[in-house]
Amino acid sequence: MTNKVLIFAGTTEGRILCEYFIEHEIQVDVCVATDYGETVLPKSTYLQVHVGRMDKQQILDEIERKKHQLIIDATHPYAVLVTNNIKEACETSGIKYVRVLRESMECEHVLYVESIREVVEFLNHRTEKALITTGSKELEAFTKVNDYKNRLIVRVLPTKEVVAQCEKLGFQGKNLICMQGPCSLEMNYVTLKETGANYLVTKESGVAGGFVEKIEAAKKAGVEVIVIRRPSKEDGYLVSEMNEWVKKFIS
Repeated sequence: MTNKVLIFAGTTEGRILCEYFIEHEIQVDVCVATDYGETVLPKSTYLQVHVGRMDKQQILDEIERKKHQLIIDATHPYAVLVTNNIKEACETSGIKYVRVLRESMECEHVLYVESIREVVEFLNHRTEKALITTGSKELEAFTKVNDYKNRLIVRVLPTKEVVAQCEKLGFQGKNLICMQGPCSLEMNYVTLKETGANYLVTKESGVAGGFVEKIEAAKKAGVEVIVIRRPSKEDGYLVSEMNEWVKKFIS
């Protein structure tokens, strides 16, 4: 039997949706970019998981091969290239596309910037340390920070591939923290105090991404927060709205 739904997951929202389909005994296909992405998914015979990054043509081939009727994009809010590829593949194939949104939030007393480039420029006018919690994908951009090997502490996922990437870029030893998030307020606070960071750099990852805990920990530690804004405003549904929407579609 061909599964009607294909979910691009790898986020908390993707996991929640998978749990919903399992609960209702509905078979779905799930795509995640990495082995780590698969480990955070629930184990079930109702999920058929594909691991590996796909470009637009590969996504299109997958859609046409499996004859899906609905594509759910539950990728990270900052995964712009992936989302664009999924959208374009759906437009080409004429398949229904739905974006899962993560709630956005504005905080007071933080510095908002539009890009990593702006963060680098900001830090290059200062000499203090910074804790970078934006993930490993764009770490190379931070190597443009003056004396980055001593001033920057990066917190990334604990996988061999990520560690190897960080070490290749010069992030190692006490300047490399490998930990599965999201982290608690207490863990964020201890990390900031132990590293002696004066700045915390993060993305606006929402409640599901541990954003609130980072902000509160920085406030408690007396550390300034630099937040990279989301790339753009999108149309879609919150994960809390998706269950009923999907239920109607597949009934």
